[in-house]
Amino acid sequence: MTLSQAEFAFVSNLVRKEASIVLAPGKEYLVEARLIPVARAVGAANVNDFIGDLQKRPDPAHQIRIIDALTTNETSFFRDREPFSALTDVVLPELIKSRSAVRKLRFWSAASSSGQEAYSLAITLQETLPTGWTYEILGTDISTAMVERANKAEYSQVEVNRGLAATQLVQYFERAGAHWRVIPALRRNVSFKHMSLTAPFPPMQPFDVIFLRNVLIYFDVATKRQVLRNASKILRPDGLLFLGAAETTIGIDDNYERVAAGRTSAYRTRTAAPVGAARRG
Repeated sequence: MTLSQAEFAFVSNLVRKEASIVLAPGKEYLVEARLIPVARAVGAANVNDFIGDLQKRPDPAHQIRIIDALTTNETSFFRDREPFSALTDVVLPELIKSRSAVRKLRFWSAASSSGQEAYSLAITLQETLPTGWTYEILGTDISTAMVERANKAEYSQVEVNRGLAATQLVQYFERAGAHWRVIPALRRNVSFKHMSLTAPFPPMQPFDVIFLRNVLIYFDVATKRQVLRNASKILRPDGLLFLGAAETTIGIDDNYERVAAGRTSAYRTRTAAPVGAARRG
């Protein structure tokens, strides 16, 4: 069965309201495919019946299931390697100089999905920071299911094969049955919580680096502007914001300027002083 126009409109309006994700016409097949497992899990005969029942009797738990199912959670360890190389080669050496008095760094992995990005950041910091330095990494995601997975920190063989070097797997993971679990020494520096980027941000201490990658592409311009404005308020004056390769602040929020960082680029607020080798792009 295929979704009716009214059923698709109901789902797209729900996702836009709760997650600010735009589902344009033509995504009916994608929506139906993503919701088939959800419908089965709640005992509905099919997606049409599931949506029909939800329209008649709103259920917050089922709405959360829909948001979780329709949130894109594509990720991998060290995804798009260049931002991590930029941290190692350019950003961290300069932050080490400028933060020598406190010897502590804070990172935010926004839209962290099942946690691979946050743990990739932890590995990078573990391998780059001098002895005596500490760090904190916060991972957030709108999907409660993904936050649970990230906190569990267990990954399949296929998942650890995507992006991890064999030496990193052996050093930072331990066997957990058929899966691999991040070792406690790495996990203690990383925390995860549920958070919607399109809602008012909760109180957070400033971050030295924010990874806000591959999520703005799902928002309209007004929502992108809101998210970027909120992020600028918790980014340290000389901190850097990393976006996805297909994303930019240009034409959306003029409070940022693009800077070169290694072989990729990042963004800082225009009132900030340059971070070492980072320069205007």
